[in-house]
Amino acid sequence: MNDFDIEFESMPDLEMEDVDMDMDFSAGFLEDHDNRYINPKPRKRIPDRMLKYDNAINLAKSIDMGIGSRSHVILSGNFIMGDLIEAIFVTKVIHTKNLSVSTLSMSQNNVDSFKNLVDGGYIDSLDLVLSDYFFSHERNGLVRYALKELDHNDAFQIGIAGSHTKICLFESDGGKNFVIHGSANLRSSGCTEQISIEENPELYDFYREYHDKIINEYRVINKSIRREQLWQVIATKEEEKEAGKAPQQPQGKETAVTKRRQENKAGNHTSKACKQRTSPAIIHFKTFPE
Repeated sequence: MNDFDIEFESMPDLEMEDVDMDMDFSAGFLEDHDNRYINPKPRKRIPDRMLKYDNAINLAKSIDMGIGSRSHVILSGNFIMGDLIEAIFVTKVIHTKNLSVSTLSMSQNNVDSFKNLVDGGYIDSLDLVLSDYFFSHERNGLVRYALKELDHNDAFQIGIAGSHTKICLFESDGGKNFVIHGSANLRSSGCTEQISIEENPELYDFYREYHDKIINEYRVINKSIRREQLWQVIATKEEEKEAGKAPQQPQGKETAVTKRRQENKAGNHTSKACKQRTSPAIIHFKTFPE
């Protein structure tokens, strides 16, 4: 007989009516058990206030992004962490060469947020560390969608590993190193979450080394497949050199991004996806002074 072929017929019948599943957590129950058990406190429903993306914007505006700043935030379960990242870049008008994010899971809204940041000129490239659990379930779903929307101009990379971290890293043009870390995934979880936002070069370098190792060793995008396009650029420059002409500056992403960033600073950038998206209320926010 197979070791796992258990014959349940040999087990005695269990009369469910003999089992009392109605546990009484009244004061009398505790007295009967010599106060070994503690009455669970009634769960109070935390009301959601103004379930709109504006909440992420308001939180982003209230966060101190100065040198050495540190803020701790508790978020309600419906809050979309990806919205906050987008709101920080938009409201603070931050630009970074690279945004590095690790998360256990994500949603389509999160992918759209990253695309908004790329199209708006706020980030030049994105490194995304995803859990192998999420990848195994979404390789033909959200992962494919992310590749379709974000894998352009070699500005996107995904690293897959047995990771449970939730970290966001970026360095601003002014040389400030920001770390957002805590329990919150990019998408909402239905549970109360906590995050910390701080400008901390040492902590940034510590987490950056971790992210970079995963990206370098477990990346899924083979960027060398665009070698034919690279050869076209090299050949064109060689031809211009032989003709005695100065090579022309490429009219591409950099020029367009610079223009978009200038427009954003002037207040002309409006993210349609951001306006339509909903996020929940912030439960508690506090900035700790140095």
